[in-house]
Parts: sequence; C-alpha cells; structure tokens
Amino acid sequence: MDIVFLNGEYVPRDRAVVSADDRGFAFGDGVYEVTPVYGGRALRMGPRLDRLRGGLAAVRIKYETVGIESIYAELLARNGLSNVPAAVVYVQVTRGVARRTHAFPPPGTHPTVYAYANTLPRPLHSGWEAGAKAATVPDTRWGRVDIKTLQLLPNVLAQEAARRAGADEAILIRDGIALEGARSNLFVVIDGVVRTHPPSNQILSGISRQLVLEIARGRGYDVDECATPLERLGEASEVFLTGSTTDVLPIVAIDGIAVGDGRVGPVARDLYDGFLSAISEECEIEPRFVSSG
Repeated sequence: MDIVFLNGEYVPRDRAVVSADDRGFAFGDGVYEVTPVYGGRALRMGPRLDRLRGGLAAVRIKYETVGIESIYAELLARNGLSNVPAAVVYVQVTRGVARRTHAFPPPGTHPTVYAYANTLPRPLHSGWEAGAKAATVPDTRWGRVDIKTLQLLPNVLAQEAARRAGADEAILIRDGIALEGARSNLFVVIDGVVRTHPPSNQILSGISRQLVLEIARGRGYDVDECATPLERLGEASEVFLTGSTTDVLPIVAIDGIAVGDGRVGPVARDLYDGFLSAISEECEIEPRFVSSG
C-alpha cells in the first residue's frame, strides 16, 4: 500500500485529503523539495534542507524543518524503499488553509505539509548512450525562479511544447540567453570549456548542478559560470542537463539539429562517471545503469 505523510500522519495515498481552500491549491502558494535516495541514504541532504529552508523564508512561510529527515526515513520504511537501489522523496509545504484572498492568512494558520516516496528509475545503459533531444522554448516564468515554488505552470507548458516538438526536454530562452531546462540545469561545452549559467534569480541553481561543477573542477576541466547566448548553442561540442531525477543527461540534438557529432560526448561520460562515483562514496552503494522499479 502506498503510504504518504500529511500534516503529521502517515496515511494511504487514496485517503490523503487536502482542503479545497488550501492556498497551494488556490494560488500555488508553497515550496517543495525533491531528494534522491540511494540504498536508503539521501544524496546531499544538507544542501537540500538548506534550500527548502531558504525557500520557506523567501516566501515567508513559517515551518520548522527539524525532524523532516525522520519523516523521509519513515516514508521509505513504510513503502518498502529503505534498501532499493534508488528512490526519491518529495515534500511540499503550503501556507495552509484559509479563505481565498491574496493577503496572507491570519496568524496561527498552520502550513500544510505533504510528502511521499517513490522508486527512482535509473537510466538503462542503452538509453543513456542514445542521449536525449531538446527543443528551445521561450521562458515565461516569474522573476524569482531561484525559489523552488509550486508555481510550475510555465515549466509544464514548456515541457509540453518540447514533447509536441518530438523532444525530451525544453531549453528555456530569455532575452536571447539559454538559461536552463524546464526541470533541469543546462551545461554547454564550447572550445573545451564547461559552461553553465551563473546562479541568479533567472535559474534554479540545482544541487546536482553544484555537484557536477565540483566534479568538473576536480577533474581538471576549465569551468565558466557564464551566460550562453542562444546562437552559441550551435558551437557546442556537447550539451547536457543535470537534475535530481535526471542525473547527467546528454543532449544529442536541439531543435532537430545535431549537437557536435550527434553522439554522447567524452565530457558528459566523464562527468557522469564522477557523478556515479559521488553517489557511491556518499551513499555507500554501487550505482549502476539499471532501473530500480
């Protein structure tokens, strides 16, 4: 039975009920976090909790995150996921239930806290070797993309536009700059330099992004956190995406045009090897190109 956490209780998913007056439902008024877990151990839990706390503070939702790790562990245990190769825990916190008005609800309104755990499919080796395709889509998101809020409709529309174009992921473009994916961070290799957009209000600086930057610098690559104009994507020898549920995903075509020679490149291979090694070291598990479920 699929068990979820809702406001202090562990209940079957089909019995988890949230009020229609919840501000997450009415306004997308809340934040969330996604944590990959390998063999029962979370990858980079500290930075993820820091980001959750930062998001809560930025949108002024008062919720104490102490004890959230025990919620994660209980969800994994109750769903039989404590020892699977890869799982993921999702948590979201909204401003709570109140009469619909744009102003904040009265003091004493309790946040709504919801969390669940699922298996996290790992890429099959053949699938990863084939690479993925991307489509460029205009970025219509709000001005504080650096906060991990529930307001993801522009991302949803961008991802659907990419799907309709026969692509796996959208690359968001604003003012002629390639920023990131609809659900991932963007890396571009040009003239041997590994480039990614610098942290700003225009991107969500991912935990996986930071890990890959550390690996790239540790392995001796020239790294530049800088903006990449759309027209320079055509100069890239490699393009890849990073994310909590995508790891390091090579992109072999953008808008139907091959990236480099149209095959997965050596930089993506090397950095993914480093990414898997980081999982192995931190989570004490041997990650493989396999599906967990």
